[in-house]
Amino acid sequence: MTLYKKIILSIPVMILLLIVSGCGSNEKELVLTAQQEKEIAERLAPIGQVVLKKDIVDTISNVASATPAPKIELSSGSEHIVKMLNSGVGGNMIFEPAVIKVSKGDTIHFKATDMSHNSASMADMIPNGATSWSGPMNEDISIKFDTEGVYVYQCDPHAMMAMIGVIQVGDAINLSEIKELSGEKKSTFMMNSDRLDTYLSQL
Repeated sequence: MTLYKKIILSIPVMILLLIVSGCGSNEKELVLTAQQEKEIAERLAPIGQVVLKKDIVDTISNVASATPAPKIELSSGSEHIVKMLNSGVGGNMIFEPAVIKVSKGDTIHFKATDMSHNSASMADMIPNGATSWSGPMNEDISIKFDTEGVYVYQCDPHAMMAMIGVIQVGDAINLSEIKELSGEKKSTFMMNSDRLDTYLSQL
């Protein structure tokens, strides 16, 4: 028998001897105090948790969406200005203010502050009986609002970028209908798809 085979065969015998020699030992079982158990548990506790970048972004988005937008107050006076901008406080390709509340009979002046914009009412997104409008490119336009309700309008060339605005005239009598239609409208946006919901939540 080779030396290698002898070593292999002797290993189980050695393990058996070690087990037998441990039996009947007079050594007492190790007993830990409560403080020692606590310290061991603290040392074995995980230091932290692995968080993926995607989860951080999702968490931030959820917190942001859970924070309600502030309600818009009635704008004072009977004449109001809305600027058409490439960039503003609320982002890029935006009307400023993007949401405005006015009284019945008030006039809003849409100012072509930056070029390549216009103001046009969105189909089915104005009150029943209200007059639609579509201003020319790069030009100011003034609209008098004589019908109560919620109006949603857009910049035609930048509609896919959600360059939209919301006007409440008097009471928001058609807000529920506008909210029902908003899902279909915002599905056409290639970016800023949450804008319409955010704006409507401020009324």
